[in-house]
Amino acid sequence: QVQLVESGGGLVQAGGSLRLSCAASGSIFRINAMGWYRQAPGKQRELVAASTSAGSTNYADSVKGRFTISRDNAQNTVYLQMNSLEPEDTAVYYCNVRGKDGLGRQFNYWGQGTQVTVSS
Repeated sequence: QVQLVESGGGLVQAGGSLRLSCAASGSIFRINAMGWYRQAPGKQRELVAASTSAGSTNYADSVKGRFTISRDNAQNTVYLQMNSLEPEDTAVYYCNVRGKDGLGRQFNYWGQGTQVTVSS
C-alpha cells in the first residue's frame, strides 16, 4: 500500500504565493508520474500540472507561467509552487501518484486534498 500526505494549502490574497507538497511512502518500487489536480465547487476535477519519471512536465493553460511542478525523487515528494495566484485558482488540490509497488503491481493513488483559497 502507498500513502500520500499533502500539505501547504491555505488562504492567500490575489497575487500571493503558496507551495504545496505531497510525500509518498509505503511499498513503492517505482514512481512513474506525479501530478496535481484541482476541483472547484460545482466543477470537474482538472489537471493542473504533472511530471513524469523521464523529466517531462505539462501544465494546464490557465497556470502556465505561474505554477511550477518539481520533484524530489529521493524523497518521493512532489511540489507545486503557485505564484501570482488568482481567485479562479480557488479549489481543493489533490496530489496523484502512479507507479509500481514492491509486488510489481501498478498503482494509482490520490492524496486527501488540500484547500487553496485566493481572496480578491
